[in-house]
Amino acid sequence: MKTIITFLITVLFFLTSTTSAQEKYEYIPETDSLVLKKLEQWQNIKFGLLMHWGPYSQWSVTESWTLCSEDEPWCRRKSDNYCEYKAEYEGLKKTFNPTEFDPVKWAKAAKDAGMRYVVFTTKHHDGFSMFDTKQTDYKITDEECPFHTNPKANVTKEIFKAFRDQNFMIGAYFSKPDWHSDYYWWRYFATPDRNVNYDIRKHSDRWQKFVYFTHNQIDELMSDYGRIDILWLDGGWVHKYSDEELERFKNDTTLHMLRIQSQDINMPEIVKNARLKQPGLIVVDRAVTGPYQNYLTPENQVPDKTLPFPWETCMPMATSWSYVENDHYKPARKLIHLLVDIVSKGGNYLLNIGPSDKGDFDKNAYERLEDIGKWMKVNSEAIYDTHPVEPYKEGKICFTQLNDGTTYAIYLIDENENQLPEKIKLEKFCPSPDAKIELLSSEIKTKWNKAGNGCEIEIPEKVRNNSKDDYVLTFKIK
Repeated sequence: MKTIITFLITVLFFLTSTTSAQEKYEYIPETDSLVLKKLEQWQNIKFGLLMHWGPYSQWSVTESWTLCSEDEPWCRRKSDNYCEYKAEYEGLKKTFNPTEFDPVKWAKAAKDAGMRYVVFTTKHHDGFSMFDTKQTDYKITDEECPFHTNPKANVTKEIFKAFRDQNFMIGAYFSKPDWHSDYYWWRYFATPDRNVNYDIRKHSDRWQKFVYFTHNQIDELMSDYGRIDILWLDGGWVHKYSDEELERFKNDTTLHMLRIQSQDINMPEIVKNARLKQPGLIVVDRAVTGPYQNYLTPENQVPDKTLPFPWETCMPMATSWSYVENDHYKPARKLIHLLVDIVSKGGNYLLNIGPSDKGDFDKNAYERLEDIGKWMKVNSEAIYDTHPVEPYKEGKICFTQLNDGTTYAIYLIDENENQLPEKIKLEKFCPSPDAKIELLSSEIKTKWNKAGNGCEIEIPEKVRNNSKDDYVLTFKIK
């Protein structure tokens, strides 16, 4: 992750959800009918699993970013010698042996939690391929990696199959920059930042080799790994810039440390060829305005309001995207409240778990998934196949609605809220006069009455006295 540098933050300023920012942001709708059909399917399933995994899990460090020489918190390393550090980092391939890897276990836990799509890091910025690519030996199936003799060594194929067997939509995360490739970070030069470290105009032949390398790797994923629904491209600084953009960046004093240049990898050709192999493929060229960003991905943020285009909040369950030993995991209450908040605004929630170097999730991750799953068994009808409905959110209540008009008012119970109110007062929402309201968790019919332009919904005494362990109260309004 960590793809958003200063100029991309400017592009993604809509995340503040101010009206002016949303109006300024340019989203180019897709026209391919197959893609639109798949986008609709994706928007209806709401909840997905993202996994950042690679040899870096052995060190409990941030994925890839300690290789980057930018002076940012996520890039800092415990070494004063960069060359030695990079050699040791790349040497992690020779000790990566996740013998506890069991994707069937992951898929079952995710399904039981109510997740319905998965996005897996087939290659992060460090360039280590978690699939059996023929383009490089920096991969999990190389003979220098001890895991290469394991029957499940091609972990991407195994993960996609396990989740596909559970009827998940399948997403392939792929990093456009590759910090191991000599065609991107040429070893002849130093690596001052995340960008290609040579002048593409002077060395166009080298850049074309990188473009060829990238196209071939993506083609392998689209050809040899079964049905793929989403191509989730990270590294938004790798794209074609206009002359006007480059001139603006050159004059921006906040960007003087970055070697920004047009890094054209021919996205039209990538998408064309990918969709020949995978018709209807959703393409997410993250943080790059244009026709190949079929949905947007606010990172670690939830907009204040609905957004006028498809979107997904991607967020780690713990504090780190990658596995960190003894990391702090968000409480189940927090995760459920985030899911409700995001869905009520029309978004999807892509929740990340970083597997360990042994090849499994932390026990805390499984516990959170189990807790979410118990909640979803009762409340999932207020999540799946819903769309936003005004007023979207009022105080601690979020609203969702099905196409038949059934509306859900979801009251978010705070952690220390030991005494629920007798009535919930809504000033901006009022059901039709003949509406019936029941609580999903109890199927108790509740009383309500009109109050001004809104209404008051009674919380039955039986519910108020037995809500200590509840995360929400979901009122179904028909």
